[in-house]
Amino acid sequence: MPIDAAKAVVAEPRSAEIGWGHKDVQLYHLGLGAGTPATDPDELRYTLESRLHVLPSFATVAGAGMGVVGGLSAPGIDINLAAVLHGGQSITLHRPIPVQGRAVTTSRVAAVHDKGKAAVLVLRSEAADDEGPLWTSDAQIYVRGEGGWGGDRGPSERLELPEREPDRIVERPIREDQALLYRLSGDWNPLHADPEFAKLAGFDRPILHGLCTYGMTLKAVVDTVLGGDVARVRSYRTRFAGVVFPGETLRVRMWAGEGRVQAAVTVVERDDAPVLADTLVTLAEHS
Repeated sequence: MPIDAAKAVVAEPRSAEIGWGHKDVQLYHLGLGAGTPATDPDELRYTLESRLHVLPSFATVAGAGMGVVGGLSAPGIDINLAAVLHGGQSITLHRPIPVQGRAVTTSRVAAVHDKGKAAVLVLRSEAADDEGPLWTSDAQIYVRGEGGWGGDRGPSERLELPEREPDRIVERPIREDQALLYRLSGDWNPLHADPEFAKLAGFDRPILHGLCTYGMTLKAVVDTVLGGDVARVRSYRTRFAGVVFPGETLRVRMWAGEGRVQAAVTVVERDDAPVLADTLVTLAEHS
């Protein structure tokens, strides 16, 4: 079997040194659609170096997101990348991400789950600098056709939506060039830029990165529920439930609760077709 679950989980972690500065952070924010209106003080927190804060989802691209790449080449993992889907993503913040920094990331296969017709790899990347841990990032990677060996199915983390109207609903347009800009943060998959490649993958045109939608949704929560306070985000997870095309509009529904914000994300133009599901932001007290 191309996936040797036992071998993958016990393999030595891979470490790498990464660094970032204000330009990396600004580019990431612009790739999420920040900066509109350009002179809005709330947007300048994402775009102007003298006022800059770091959206916690930046952890998914810091160092060009090398943790996932390293996990897919770990011992015991020999798969066809055409069968790979990014099924879910979670990050846990140990403290706010600095505007400029250097860190060591340690990547490993934290778990392999048997879903029958597919395997799910949990690729974990932990980052720490001289002051201690910064973040832990888990990517749930579905590998079609690799299940069925009788392994553990893994946890089910489905979230029921609250049975009440959302506390906030916002719509976020996706620019036609947004995937082209977002990919400059490190995800060079031609699926998001090359129409011919997208057709080979079964799409009539390039699709937006799931992690771009992930970041856009967190920005919407931070801006509308948290008053722009990125330091309150302690963790953030989602399941990728559908695709988005550049030029469409995201509808983000938010339900605020004690120490948490739950969200559901759909596409306006396609009768609220689901994009992100089981989406939860956990919060610290006011900083």
